[in-house]
Amino acid sequence: MRRLRRAIVAVLALALVAGAIYAIVAVLQRSETLVSERCVAVVGSGSYELATDQTANASLITAISVRRGLPPRAASIALATAMQESRLRNINYGDEAGPDSRGLFQQRPSQGWGTEAQVMDPVYAANAFYDGLVKIPGYESMEVTQAAQAVQRSAFPRAYAQHESMGRAFASALTGHSESALSCELRMPDAAGDPAAVVNELTTAFGAQAGSVEGRSVHLDVTGTQAWAIGHWAVANAKELSITQVDVAGHTWNRERRNGWTDAAAPSDTVTITVSAPTT
Repeated sequence: MRRLRRAIVAVLALALVAGAIYAIVAVLQRSETLVSERCVAVVGSGSYELATDQTANASLITAISVRRGLPPRAASIALATAMQESRLRNINYGDEAGPDSRGLFQQRPSQGWGTEAQVMDPVYAANAFYDGLVKIPGYESMEVTQAAQAVQRSAFPRAYAQHESMGRAFASALTGHSESALSCELRMPDAAGDPAAVVNELTTAFGAQAGSVEGRSVHLDVTGTQAWAIGHWAVANAKELSITQVDVAGHTWNRERRNGWTDAAAPSDTVTITVSAPTT
């Protein structure tokens, strides 16, 4: 009888321990503080990761190439260049080789790139880079190092090559040529989103788009590569704009689920960007 009681106690103890472990794991899995925020572009067999602020800058640089009607190769070159020059961050300092270098592309006012305020404006800086790039005959077929160097005139021209694969993957996703290829893992927003802010930032990046605002959602009448370019742009800017869901061509990215793009519950021909609700 004592042995039976000891066995029962042991089984109950193990059950309690197992239950406690399960509860702890469940809490940890739901804990927002443990989410490592990041964005990943997966194209073909390659997977490339950037921080959320780097991805947002990459999305703006790429959107401007789309707005200008440039080929995806232009965005690939621009992203590789900005990654090497600034780590895709809008920094307000230079280095020994260019002490007055500033911004995403480390453009130098003393070299005719514009004023310091201008080169610190990401939209201006990206357009200035593309203005230089399109003047280079045959840049689309050049190696990244050659094309980037022709624009930047860097002291370390070969350094651009190390970012070519990353630039290609993010450019392919952000130009819309690779579907459901970019996803960000984010904590849930701590503030309500503003659909008007989404429209304003979208207009800055791509120009005015045919669409409407309904409640917490922005609906856009776009299809094909433009739809995926805007959808991936929305995911890339979800952290800053408190975006919680993006729907494109029968696919959904949901911030809370953190499982990338999945089939949409109710497929639609429009792109829908939804922001977080006010907290109560």
